[in-house]
This record gives sequence, structure tokens and C-alpha cells, in this order.
Amino acid sequence: MTVSLRGTREVKDNYQLFRLTGLLDAFSEPTFRKVMGKCVEEGPRNIILDLSKIDFVDSSGLGALVQLAKKAQTAEGTLQIVTNPRVTQTVKLVRLEQFLSLQSSVEAAIENVKS
Repeated sequence: MTVSLRGTREVKDNYQLFRLTGLLDAFSEPTFRKVMGKCVEEGPRNIILDLSKIDFVDSSGLGALVQLAKKAQTAEGTLQIVTNPRVTQTVKLVRLEQFLSLQSSVEAAIENVKS
């Protein structure tokens, strides 16, 4: 069995940037949820998820993104998602585009981070 989700983490002064590739699905969701939850707790609390290279997000993945957004808000941080057409379509299908703060680029997301 292969790992369906891979990524890197960059920690800056006031945000964390995660660049993910692969699938955010029922197989990768438990690990994603655990790792991301720990990262929010460690801080900084502003999270940028670069999902522009993600191939697929299913309902489990969407649920994990919603939970992560709520966790970041509770911790007085933000979650911004850099997206691609496939991810955007999936998010819009369930009308979460406003809640999940979709961005067109990492640069745009960084500009939106609260200092």
C-alpha cells in the first residue's frame, strides 16, 4: 500500500505553509487530521494549505478541512487553502468556498495572513 498523501511543512514567523500532493481521502484523512491538529497546537496558528497539486479530495478530506478550519479559528488563527480547479469544484459543490477561504496562490494566502 502506498501513502496517498505527501507534503512538506515550512514554519515562518506568523504562519505555517503546508504543500501537499496526492489524495486527501478516507485513507489519508486520519493521519492528516492528527498531524495538522498537532501543528496547529504547536503554532503559529495561521495555516496555509497548498492543495494546488492535490489530485483528489473526497468527503472525508472535506470533513478534515472543515475540522481544521474550526480548530484554527478556535486557536485564534486562520486556515487558507490554495486550490486548483478540481479542489475548487469539490469545495463549491458542498458550498464551503467562503468558509474554507480559498486562495488562487500561495502569495495571495500569505498576504491575507494576520500579522
